Amino acid sequence: MNRQLAIPLGLLSSALLATMLLSLQAGSLTISLSDLWQGLNAQQELVLWEIRLPRLLMTALVGAGLAVAGVALQALFRNPLAEPGLIGVSSSAALGAVTVIVLGGLLWGSVSGWQMSLAAFGAAAIATLLIYLIATRSGHTDVAMMLLAGVALNAVAGALTGLLITISTDVQLRSVMFWMMGSFSAASWTAVFWLGGVAIVVIARLVWLRRSMNALLLGEATCLQMGYAVQPLKWQIMGLSALLVGSAVAWVGIIGFVGLMVPHMVRLWLGPDHRQLIPLSALGGALLLVLADWLARSLMAPAELPIGLLMALVGGPFFLSLLLKRR
Repeated sequence: MNRQLAIPLGLLSSALLATMLLSLQAGSLTISLSDLWQGLNAQQELVLWEIRLPRLLMTALVGAGLAVAGVALQALFRNPLAEPGLIGVSSSAALGAVTVIVLGGLLWGSVSGWQMSLAAFGAAAIATLLIYLIATRSGHTDVAMMLLAGVALNAVAGALTGLLITISTDVQLRSVMFWMMGSFSAASWTAVFWLGGVAIVVIARLVWLRRSMNALLLGEATCLQMGYAVQPLKWQIMGLSALLVGSAVAWVGIIGFVGLMVPHMVRLWLGPDHRQLIPLSALGGALLLVLADWLARSLMAPAELPIGLLMALVGGPFFLSLLLKRR
């Protein structure tokens, strides 16, 4: 590992560890650092292992996955404004998951996490493909077309989701509405294992593709001349990013702007090289969401602010600032 990557990795890892320790202490039941060091009583141990630790790990995994999915989509479109929430990938994944929640509940009763993940992945993959086909011509992506297509996909997915909500039961409605705003309150060890397995495998594969993604930034013709198979590369990026977004959305709902803010800040810090951008964005995404989740539980304690709303309050102005800068 070179020094240029080692120092930022060390800084982000230290910040993430400190934020995780801060997050573990937040809640109605006090668990201080001294309690962690000296030993916990039975109630503290139960809360730590069954509620806070799964939630903390789930938050970090989702943040890392969404940030790396943003990096992958930006490499695919060769544009830093591509983000799962903005171009309709997240809302399409949500539509797939809501379809399983509502129709699955009507048809076969109980709904499993893997069923929601599979449906969300399929919908996210279709949305990514549609956006790519609409916005890309001759290897060039039209930014305005990409954003407009994203607006249209968001509208269609939102309308279909609303239609499903109208035929849902009261129990399904409460579940869907709370889930649509994004929340980690239902995190469990099962969810951590499922999402952790997907995130680790997909991020590792994208790290393996880092050099070919660098070549793709130079244009499809240049990438081909450098010896990379462009079409298989693009299919891999689309599939892997859809898998990350679909898995995250299926478990915790819609959380936007992570894939936009984190890669952009890493690029400003160290440049666009994917050898640095992917691992640092993973750490940065985990850090951002762990911090946001701590704020969501602390600002309105004992009530909890939906993290999707909090990220929209932060990410919306950030996106507007990027548009004004490009203008």
